[in-house]
Amino acid sequence: MDHIAADGAVSISFYRLEKEGVTLFVRLTPKAAKDAVEAVITSADERCYLSARVRAVPEKGLANKALEKLLAKTLKLPASTISVDAGATSRVKQIFIRGDPADLAGRLDQLA
Repeated sequence: MDHIAADGAVSISFYRLEKEGVTLFVRLTPKAAKDAVEAVITSADERCYLSARVRAVPEKGLANKALEKLLAKTLKLPASTISVDAGATSRVKQIFIRGDPADLAGRLDQLA
């Protein structure tokens, strides 16, 4: 989804609005010193991701579960509304967050 700022600038977003929620694009670093949502980053191919770190190891889905919990805490949402949709074994993940798309977009925009 593109965002148009007040000054008319257009930026590519790190999430996409869906009918029943949003799809969030995340670049996850496991085995970090602390759990944290850091910043929106742009990759070499100009795709935007939310950068996050978790202490959990990338084994048996532990890092994915830690990411879901971290996002739930950060966004003040129930953990049951957040799930890894794609990229379970990759650093780049698609996270589906179930809920009102407009409300979720507002919460995500505050992270950026």
